[in-house]
Amino acid sequence: MKKLSIGLRLTLWYLAIFAAAQVFFGAAMWVVLRHELYSVADDALKTQIEDLTNFLKSQKKKNMTPTKLREEASEAYDLEHSGDFLQIYDEDGNWIFHSPWLERNKFALQAPAAIKSRSFQNVWIANQPFRFITQKIEVNGRSYTARTGVPTDQIVATLSLFRRYLLMLAPLLLFAAASGGYWLSRKALSPVDVITRMARNIGGNNLCDRLEKLTTGDELQRLSDTLNEMLARIESAFLRVTQFTADASHELRTPISLIRTEAEIALRKTRGNEEYREALRHILLAAERTSSLVEELLSLARSDSGRESLHLAPLDLRRAVAETASEWHQLVESRNLQFKQALADCESPVLADRKALQRLLAILLDNSVKYTPPPGTIELRLEAQNGNAIISVCDSGIGIAKEDQARIFERFYRVDKARSRELGGAGIGLAIADWIVQQHRGSIAVHSSIGNGSTFVVELPMQPGSAVFDLSQTKAFADAPATRQKGLAVE
Repeated sequence: MKKLSIGLRLTLWYLAIFAAAQVFFGAAMWVVLRHELYSVADDALKTQIEDLTNFLKSQKKKNMTPTKLREEASEAYDLEHSGDFLQIYDEDGNWIFHSPWLERNKFALQAPAAIKSRSFQNVWIANQPFRFITQKIEVNGRSYTARTGVPTDQIVATLSLFRRYLLMLAPLLLFAAASGGYWLSRKALSPVDVITRMARNIGGNNLCDRLEKLTTGDELQRLSDTLNEMLARIESAFLRVTQFTADASHELRTPISLIRTEAEIALRKTRGNEEYREALRHILLAAERTSSLVEELLSLARSDSGRESLHLAPLDLRRAVAETASEWHQLVESRNLQFKQALADCESPVLADRKALQRLLAILLDNSVKYTPPPGTIELRLEAQNGNAIISVCDSGIGIAKEDQARIFERFYRVDKARSRELGGAGIGLAIADWIVQQHRGSIAVHSSIGNGSTFVVELPMQPGSAVFDLSQTKAFADAPATRQKGLAVE
């Protein structure tokens, strides 16, 4: 079943509420009008009862017997309209005055003993509406029961006419309200139709397009602005994925082509064992480079999707850095480079992932080794400043131009592409290092100039104590998304 549009549903809701309000208002007005009309009739009836009371009081000095009082009452009320619908009984049930019209229509008063106080009653006599008042009257030490009435045909006609007008005008008002409500809802929601049409036309080929900017200052403008911001994020992510796919394909093509070329050359003719071994060695090196590149690409893909998470735990950063320095000391010196280290004397407690930090240090040290020609110097430092642990990797290498420093953390960005390929770099390492630092709520920066080497500085927040750690923060750090995920690059 097809659902109704928002505009039509709003109109129906508005119509239902308006109809309910109209019914309530009409009923309330009818009740108020009825009460006021009958109040006028009741006042007239009370006046007649007061006149009757005065008449009975005037008979005190005459010491009237019931028969004589009946004659006086007949003489007083037979010719007056106020007696047309009047009945009077004494406390013994003897009638004092009985309207001939009521007598002809056999309308009798209740027994006097059954009447306790003043009461009003609507009755129909001879197909004509009346309102009667019945009341006990205490006069001259005697008790009388009186009933008098007035025709209410005008009241009934007025109420009937008022009700007829309500029933006649209500559909017209409902139709006018429905038309106005539908027009207002369409006018209010017309920007939604514009947004919908424009959103349907936006695809992968025109993600740069944006929805029409509204200036209504209401919820629709906030919706439009939010959708435009979302489109901007989608465009940025789409471009990153497209660029990532293109760069990854380009990087994988080189080692795969090398493997294929080496294999084709080796199979063209019969060769000696040494030639085969040399070809296989080249193929193995290319395969290892491809495997390493694929592993780094998978790591990046997992980090982008949020499935790559670190397991942060209390760690003495000084000890972890010292272990890494010990592992790299011999490798650096084998390249005819001097390796120095300057580590703080005290413990440096942090919440960190040991393997991730070792990978971070390996990336930075590997970059320094690759781009520092012998005889050069590489220095690894660790110090504490303002509650942060600061790791610095300094080298005396070729340096990085200032215009390149802002982009070296982008994926597949390389300052010297030819030299990077020669040294086996794919432009991913520094992007992974940047992601690791961001996952630790830290920061990474580079200070360099051409010919004067480079210094990479990593700042990580330290824990307040060296022996006791707030383990409750571990999950918070582990679950926190990276505040910045740049691309990947090396110098």
